[in-house]
Amino acid sequence: MMPQTPARVCSHCDGFPVVHITTGTLTPDGQRRTLAAACPACQGTDTRTAAALTSAGR
Repeated sequence: MMPQTPARVCSHCDGFPVVHITTGTLTPDGQRRTLAAACPACQGTDTRTAAALTSAGR
């Protein structure tokens, strides 16, 4: 079933709502340590609601 309205993609992260940033250090087993950073506009959901677009003036 198709959704009634298409999902709005967040204009701030443009499809990359959560990214992992390497810290440059390694764990004891050799894996790289990373930090997850979520988009502050969509909180990592990659969609923006109509209310969020309205409050932003768009």
